[in-house]
Amino acid sequence: MKARFSQRETLIPRVFLSEGLMEKVDILVVGAGVVGLAIASELARRDRDLFIVEREERYGMGASSRNSEVIHAGIYYPKGSLKAELCVKGNRMLYSICRENRIPHKRLGKLIVATNEEEMKTIEGLYRQGRENGAEGLEMIDEEMIRRFEPEVRAIGAIYSPSTGILDAHALMDHFYRKARRNSGVDPLILGTEVVGIEPKGDGYRVEIVGVEGRASVEARVVINSAGLHADRVAEMVGIDADREGYRIHPCKGDYFSLSGRPPVKMLIYPEPPKGGAGLGIHATPDLTGRIKFGPNAYYVKEINYRVESGVEEFWRDIIKYLPSIRREDLHPDMAGIRAKLQGPGQPFRDFVIRHEEDKGFPGFINLIGIESPGLTASPAIAEMVENMVEEILG
Repeated sequence: MKARFSQRETLIPRVFLSEGLMEKVDILVVGAGVVGLAIASELARRDRDLFIVEREERYGMGASSRNSEVIHAGIYYPKGSLKAELCVKGNRMLYSICRENRIPHKRLGKLIVATNEEEMKTIEGLYRQGRENGAEGLEMIDEEMIRRFEPEVRAIGAIYSPSTGILDAHALMDHFYRKARRNSGVDPLILGTEVVGIEPKGDGYRVEIVGVEGRASVEARVVINSAGLHADRVAEMVGIDADREGYRIHPCKGDYFSLSGRPPVKMLIYPEPPKGGAGLGIHATPDLTGRIKFGPNAYYVKEINYRVESGVEEFWRDIIKYLPSIRREDLHPDMAGIRAKLQGPGQPFRDFVIRHEEDKGFPGFINLIGIESPGLTASPAIAEMVENMVEEILG
């Protein structure tokens, strides 16, 4: 599936800056992925000047448009982590947002399967963790029940997660953008514009930007860094040492293969997550039409590109462990995405960084770093958390 964007919106870069002009705003959000747009939709008000700066020509062109579009339940993350808490909360919020705003979605349910006794021990631990996190409705099911759910899946046991689903991530971003525009009374989005410098100034920040009209400056009382893969560099612009603070992003790529022919499953099917791995394993994900894609895998990269670089053999051998009917010749390169991971190769779990950096000497500067999966699911809960921070700053 290639990145796609709604045709309901005419996305023309908002030009409100001229060369050398200084604009003063209350809030500047850096990055218009799903999280940046969700934050803007919560913060936008008619009595508040808020703008979103995005370097690309359209919003959501990074990880937000290159993922499995899964509404996660909150199973995989340690209890008490932001990933666990915001995923569980975001799951409930997302279903409500989708229902109320007619955003296409399906509560498909998910199986995390074990194909041998060693894998059973792993998923039993995941089951306990998910229950502790508050993931809704989890059950351990046996081989007979698995076959009732999905006859083509081969496994001896599984976690059944009824609250896992899928959605149209682009329609969700359209919703957040329209809400931000409606609540602010103006178009808050500045596309094709890159932040190149941030300097503390008085009770806020002077932000240097380069866009279609040249170079200009914005003075903002609050700056929210939601720059995804580039969030570590934006943090460095203000004077934060990304390496010392553990804010360095380690780009981690994942490829997807699509399946031709009859869909073998209706639910999401996940394997035991790789031990010490950077992802959740190559899983089967139906889209809203029922079409199946497999992925992503996980490998660290130094350059950002979205070519599918993995071979089909790797995918096929992992898939047939739980779906033996899949033929290698029916798998085709589809798309690739890149996670903004704080966890480097061989390193343990790293949580989201979502914090007001006042204690580092930067009042009014809010960092969101390492916002990878489950960032899509957590996006409305993250927005609510950031809103509380901003209300404390602005009063």
